[in-house]
Amino acid sequence: MNYSNDLYHPLFRTIGAIADSKGQQAFAIGGYVRDLILRRSSKDIDIVVEGSGIDLAEAAAKELRAGKVTVFKNFGTAMFRIGDLEVEFVGARKESYERGSRKPIVEDGSIEDDQKRRDFTINALALSLNHATFGNLVDPFDGVEDLQAKRIQTPLDPDITYSDDPLRMMRAVRFATQLQFKITESNLASIERNAHRLDIISNERIHTELHKIIQSDRPSDGFKLLDQCGLLERFFPEMTQLKGVEWKQGVGHKDNFYHTLEVLDNVADHSDHLWLRWAAILHDIAKPATKRFQDDHGWTFHGHEDRGARMVPKIFKRLKLPLDQKMKFVQKMVLLHLRPIALTKNQITDSAIRRLLFDAGDDIDELMTLCRADITSKNEARVKRYLSNYEVVIQKLKEVEEKDQLRNFQPPVSGEEIMETFGIPPSKPIGMIKNAIKEAILEGDIPNEIKAAKKLMIQVAADMGLQPVTKG
Repeated sequence: MNYSNDLYHPLFRTIGAIADSKGQQAFAIGGYVRDLILRRSSKDIDIVVEGSGIDLAEAAAKELRAGKVTVFKNFGTAMFRIGDLEVEFVGARKESYERGSRKPIVEDGSIEDDQKRRDFTINALALSLNHATFGNLVDPFDGVEDLQAKRIQTPLDPDITYSDDPLRMMRAVRFATQLQFKITESNLASIERNAHRLDIISNERIHTELHKIIQSDRPSDGFKLLDQCGLLERFFPEMTQLKGVEWKQGVGHKDNFYHTLEVLDNVADHSDHLWLRWAAILHDIAKPATKRFQDDHGWTFHGHEDRGARMVPKIFKRLKLPLDQKMKFVQKMVLLHLRPIALTKNQITDSAIRRLLFDAGDDIDELMTLCRADITSKNEARVKRYLSNYEVVIQKLKEVEEKDQLRNFQPPVSGEEIMETFGIPPSKPIGMIKNAIKEAILEGDIPNEIKAAKKLMIQVAADMGLQPVTKG
């Protein structure tokens, strides 16, 4: 099988010509070849050469007048960018592993050796770049057949492949999710047997693969596979604890694991925002800890939004996720996720809308996306009713925001201005005056304007025995 017509970028012929001049064999390999056959776009090109990948990279970059060559001597790799493509070079290698480590012992090898060390048959495909064989497919493990059958399996014994480098188990789930492929039964069984080996992988590497699953079109498929294989409980036990339905007095609650996945898919349908997807994953994370059964109310999860928000930093810290504004955004979403839905059940007051706008700030649109996604039920009439009420809330939000300008609310009167007006140092009365102004605006007692705020400031201060200082 020949794919020379698909290798239309001049860099492939150039690399092949340089390899010919050095008496070497060079190949495009891995994900780029897989995606080329699947007719998927790809900007990352991996080149393997039977010889020095660094030397070939430097010669190719010079010939192509590409950008700077970045060399990683410890790994024997080099890369450069040309246009919007990133091209990485490596010498063909063979690898062996010592148990307890995922760092391989690496030696020079042939293209056959290099293909044997690849994670999956669909990633072991190679296309020759040498002139005489340009575009010829090298496919010793029937990777094309697996592409056509939409299946994920390892080139060699899966127990060896997954035990040697346990991160490949996460990658199997990731590719199955991204490509909508099936992992073969033998590989699924092997992942289950080797799931405990994931413990030697750093959480940074795990969350890198997890993020690719979360950012796929249907992330729920990946989480179901992670759970089925026993991988999810190894690094994210809080999520597996959401599973199951408990019954008392003939009353059961929904399975919060599958509800969470439904919410995650709903968010994914409307937003590519990674951290909003994380908020969907964590919005009900505290339900197991807050679950109670009351004879008159059935199952309750009171306070799960507050408890969940407090769990977010611990989970982020353990998974080595960023402990910055991204984490705070997820916390805010978890804490506030019940507020808009609660408004759909009650008469909507301007005051409640103002407070929601004040608390959500610039993240109100993301919060509303999450809350809309959280409306799940097998009762279609119930969903339709909630969504109808939800649209009323959205319209009310627009009206109040347009009138009161409360998104990312800043007090019309600053603390410095209060101190200057009354000639007082930083003290408790300043906070009390600012809070009184804020509450008056949120309740609609005064407009969100400087003139009205200053007038109230004088009144509140007078009640405290404070008078404006006269400037002489």
